[in-house]
Amino acid sequence: MKKNLPGILLCLIIAIPCHFLGQLVPVVGGPVFAILIGMIITLFVKDKGKAASGITFTSKKILQYAVILLGFGLNLSTIAKTGAQSLPIIVSTIATSLIISFVLYKLMKMPSKISTLIGVGSSICGGSAIAATAPVIGADDEEIAQSISVIFLFNVLAALIFPTLGSMLGMSDASFGLFAGTAVNDTSSVTAAASAWDGMHPDANTLDTATIVKLTRTLAIIPITLALAFYRAKKAKSDSQGSFSMRKIFPMFIVYFVAASVITTVVNVVWASNEAVMSGAGAVFGFLKGCSKFFIIMAMSAIGLNTDIVKLVKSGTKPIFMGLCCWAGITLVTLGMQHILGLW
Repeated sequence: MKKNLPGILLCLIIAIPCHFLGQLVPVVGGPVFAILIGMIITLFVKDKGKAASGITFTSKKILQYAVILLGFGLNLSTIAKTGAQSLPIIVSTIATSLIISFVLYKLMKMPSKISTLIGVGSSICGGSAIAATAPVIGADDEEIAQSISVIFLFNVLAALIFPTLGSMLGMSDASFGLFAGTAVNDTSSVTAAASAWDGMHPDANTLDTATIVKLTRTLAIIPITLALAFYRAKKAKSDSQGSFSMRKIFPMFIVYFVAASVITTVVNVVWASNEAVMSGAGAVFGFLKGCSKFFIIMAMSAIGLNTDIVKLVKSGTKPIFMGLCCWAGITLVTLGMQHILGLW
């Protein structure tokens, strides 16, 4: 801890103002501010000195702790009741994004880890999905930063364009809530898009619908990361001719994420009628969920500190094109599936 403390404190100092900036500008979000500030600092300070170890610890371990705490924001029973309707659309959009990213990875000969992160981030839940997937596939900080930057670009575009697009298409409040929840990547941008719609359509209340659909998408982190872990284990076994450790590859933090979700669900189901217990549990779970968001900001500041912004810009064309194709594919599939299912 003594070795890591200087780097952790540096990331904390960066994260605090970024947290408040993210609240002021939710369409951008604290994690993106943190990455940008970290990269700007690195432009002028190449040698991290004693902080180097703690920066690496923050970008790896604290990122995993953030994913675990994310589970305390997931009430599986609520998601099962409200999010079930969106499941066919969610499965379709995830499949679309992963297929597009795989095809473009082959055609454009892109790095496999960046392709995976963009495909998963576009289809599931932006930065949170990238945070969960990166340790499983062994992605480095520059690959994470590049993927987050691509996701951020299309998050902003979606939050700005989709409310007007939905009005032009004559979408109902319910169908736009489903659209925002399935076609916008990151939670903050889902919130921004749904809030903008509610502002344009008084008493619409699409924010609740969009948020629940978004949380349902978040659950896809579990099968995706486990599938990637088993694929990596199989590849490692093949490459090492039988000498490998499944324990090193298996994402135990995802198991803890599931456990946190189960704890949240059990408390909400068993003590639903006890107002005192629910009030206390709500405060605790809300605090832990807040910690998750702040830890992600800290981890993104560390990733920014380990990223060469010049190199990132020079190599950014192909990832941006992949992100655009995934975003367009998800948008079209979401609208098409709603039409087929008679929801719009």
